Amino acid sequence: MRGGANSLDSESLAQRAVDILSDRQALDIALLDISKTATFTDYFVIATAQSPLQFSALAEHLEKGLEPEGMTLRHREGSADNGWMLLDFGDLIVHIFSPEKREYYRLEELWGRTTPIVRFTG
Repeated sequence: MRGGANSLDSESLAQRAVDILSDRQALDIALLDISKTATFTDYFVIATAQSPLQFSALAEHLEKGLEPEGMTLRHREGSADNGWMLLDFGDLIVHIFSPEKREYYRLEELWGRTTPIVRFTG
């Protein structure tokens, strides 16, 4: 958990990320608590972007929306061009996929074997 006066616990931060993605019309948002099976983060949030422009908007709004809560982006990988983007906020990792790459990688299936998945639909 990150420090700071406005800091939320990692579960609340993950929920805040879900809210930001939902507000920006990301599709098929899933929240996975992987804290019991992984040591590198507590939560994955997985979402689908509908266009390259939406990839950028989602990443920008997540960065701006989580910063007041004490979370700063540690690392970014991927891009809209390759259909996958990872945003590492420490206790929270957000994966944004194109529909095709999400179907290909199936992270929920991989991690869902050992952790419950909470899905959010619009």
